[in-house]
Amino acid sequence: MQSLDGIKFAEMVQMGAHHLFQNANYVDSLNVFPVPDGDTGTNMNLSMTSGAKETELYASEHIGKTAQALSKGLLMGARGNSGVILSQLFRGFGKFIEKEATIDAKGFAGAFQAGVETAYKAVMKPVEGTILTVAREAAKKGVEVAETETDIIAVMEAFTAEAQASLERTPDLLPVLKEVGVVDSGGQGLQFVYEGFLASLKGEPLPVKNEATLDDLINAEHHRAQDFMNTADIEFGYCTEIMVRFEEGKEPFSEEQFRNELNPLGDSLLVISDEEIAKVHIHSEQPGTVLAMGQKYGSLIKIKVDNMREQHSAIVGEDHKAPTPAKKAEKHPYAIVTIAMGEGVAELLRSIGASYVIEGGQTMNPSTEDIVKAVQEIGAEKVLILPNNKNIVMAAEQAVELLDIEAAVVPTKTIPQGMAAILSFNPEAAVEMNQATMTEAFANVKTGQVTYAVRDTSIDGVEIHKDDFMALAEGKIILSTPALKDAAEKVITDLVDEDAEIVTVIYGEDTTKENASELVKFIEENYPEVEVELFNGKQGLYPYIISVE
Repeated sequence: MQSLDGIKFAEMVQMGAHHLFQNANYVDSLNVFPVPDGDTGTNMNLSMTSGAKETELYASEHIGKTAQALSKGLLMGARGNSGVILSQLFRGFGKFIEKEATIDAKGFAGAFQAGVETAYKAVMKPVEGTILTVAREAAKKGVEVAETETDIIAVMEAFTAEAQASLERTPDLLPVLKEVGVVDSGGQGLQFVYEGFLASLKGEPLPVKNEATLDDLINAEHHRAQDFMNTADIEFGYCTEIMVRFEEGKEPFSEEQFRNELNPLGDSLLVISDEEIAKVHIHSEQPGTVLAMGQKYGSLIKIKVDNMREQHSAIVGEDHKAPTPAKKAEKHPYAIVTIAMGEGVAELLRSIGASYVIEGGQTMNPSTEDIVKAVQEIGAEKVLILPNNKNIVMAAEQAVELLDIEAAVVPTKTIPQGMAAILSFNPEAAVEMNQATMTEAFANVKTGQVTYAVRDTSIDGVEIHKDDFMALAEGKIILSTPALKDAAEKVITDLVDEDAEIVTVIYGEDTTKENASELVKFIEENYPEVEVELFNGKQGLYPYIISVE
């Protein structure tokens, strides 16, 4: 293949997105820390899916225009640091070829190289042994091969092979990867995209590696949706899943055609197929029509229809008088937009000055577009964005670039940091001054957390067993134990020193007020000089979030 146009590139994007989708759970499992919020695969999958949808809608024979569509979709859909880096890789890619109708092997390799340069500029302190390394070393190889090779497929083969080799070297660059025995999760997600690109170029089926089940991906999707909406907001109420076994005499099956036929019937559409079977998932108001359409191609061997409105009401326990999870604020000339998981935590942040709380955090990283929409809904003239999660900072910074008002990110990485920053906000000060003051304020806050382990491993000399409670002090695992009480007390003894004045304990869904009160008693008895505050954050995954100031 001597040249590549926009239509073929759009097919590559679809294949790359599909391959990542199939392996998203596997990428999640590579998270170094065994905490229940390892979501690199989920974030990259949702980001790439957003890019693929935009590409599908606006594919053009002009490859520059198709690449720009991919860039836009990725930019708005980017979630988590891995998703933002992915968006930056293809932002640079698209910019490099934006005026080209077709590209040759050198242009193809050069676009990947430009993407790497853009992504590195977007990361303040690039770390080697990550997705950036995989992208950089693969691009370098592609450029070298394109100097003498005119076949784009051959360049992509060399590119993908080097990406795999680079991925396998990541444990040598990041000792923690070697200690845990995994490769970098972001690099692995990127490699799945590249493998999809290559399969598309060669006209071959996708390699089968660690395919996530449809149920796993659907369950993950439902977990996010439950926290972001009210029952009344569910437009398509029936979660419909079918499995069709193809039969002779029936209509020949085309995955793309069937997807297009189903698309008008609802949303959250997934269609996966092989030579014998198709799996379908869709949210629709017409489940019977979905079943009938599946029967055109063969026998229905699995049928599952759930009323999501009933499910949602049961899960969140809402009634007709319940407030929305993310309470909308009145419009302000100067606003603070922040992100939090847990209704109690969100209410606490609002009570101390947050104008708008986006529901999200661990396992639910909001996208760049989610943040932009929240800011636009407030309609403020000046906005400060507090991510409260290290994996959301880059998406927040990307959102600021898309806003046409005065806005800045205060790069809080925990809820306690966010609380300290909000309390130091001065409504009379300029955005830049508040950003500096609030950043300085949270620098003096120490954060402790207690969560549970999702697998057996060993990190920094700490032996960790699945389902143990882990004590984390300033992001570092300091104890793994079967007892929640022991883990919480370890956080306190590690963080409270002679300079401590205030300890704030926020307890979540996985503990009780009685247990939390016992922890407060422990603090008061052992550290009588500190003031203790207790709040019910109602957050999941983390029984305790502890702030020490």
